[in-house]
Amino acid sequence: MNQRKSQNMAVIGGGTMGVGIAYVFAVAGWQVYVVEPDTQRIATMQNILQTAAAGGLKRGKLTAAQAEHASEGVERLASVQDLPRFLDLVIESIPERLDLKTKVLAEVADRQPRLVASNTSALSISELAKSVIDPSLFLGMHFFNPVWSLPMVELIRGDQTSEAALSMAREFAQSTGKTTITVRDVPGFATSRLDLIASLEAMRMLEDGVASAQDIDHALVTAYRHPMGPLRLSDIVGLDVRLDIARHLSQALGPRYEPPRILEELVAKGHLGQKTGQGFFSWPQSH
Repeated sequence: MNQRKSQNMAVIGGGTMGVGIAYVFAVAGWQVYVVEPDTQRIATMQNILQTAAAGGLKRGKLTAAQAEHASEGVERLASVQDLPRFLDLVIESIPERLDLKTKVLAEVADRQPRLVASNTSALSISELAKSVIDPSLFLGMHFFNPVWSLPMVELIRGDQTSEAALSMAREFAQSTGKTTITVRDVPGFATSRLDLIASLEAMRMLEDGVASAQDIDHALVTAYRHPMGPLRLSDIVGLDVRLDIARHLSQALGPRYEPPRILEELVAKGHLGQKTGQGFFSWPQSH
């Protein structure tokens, strides 16, 4: 995780994934910018960064310098236009809506970073690449939640992604201590398809009264050695995110990815999981 030279990057979006991505790059010594116009979300982001850094320091995972840089060294900006030009890397991590992502990626491309990436879980990289100036320097960099503890990044190669872009992305991810896999640009890539199918089936089991959410998760953790159950993980990812991806993949891959009614109902009620305090489980909110 040592830097050969000072490197700089930006994350667009200060939600759960964006904060995690910013954190791991800051810990690795990068100069990090986060573009987030929502002042309330910025306050939440600051709290998460400070809490994660303090926890890492206490557990001996971080040095004092790393903890300070991760908690205080991330610069917040209100718009993409405020970003410095010619950054080494910009990663888009906003909601899974094609129209939103294409608009933001076009703005990012105008700042002329060396490499542009999307943290999308399911949208086509080749389609998103139409928004950027040089599609050869664009790819997917799909991180996993919680970003600071899950050690893999899925690199998604679009139709025009160059070997140079893949090599840069691999090097950048490895600088944060991550390992990488490279996959083709197909609906759901590799990991989202595997992860989502298990989560949707767990939701259907809950809907059918097979067992409680606690017991369904317990079965996967204890019998199959999953580090976390699919319903708790869905709460952490965000049920609105799960719903967006399920709708997208059901259109692309068929009815096996159709979102269960229980998921649609929870999202309609504003119960989005950990970030709202209620999903399949209750989550205490700290202020």
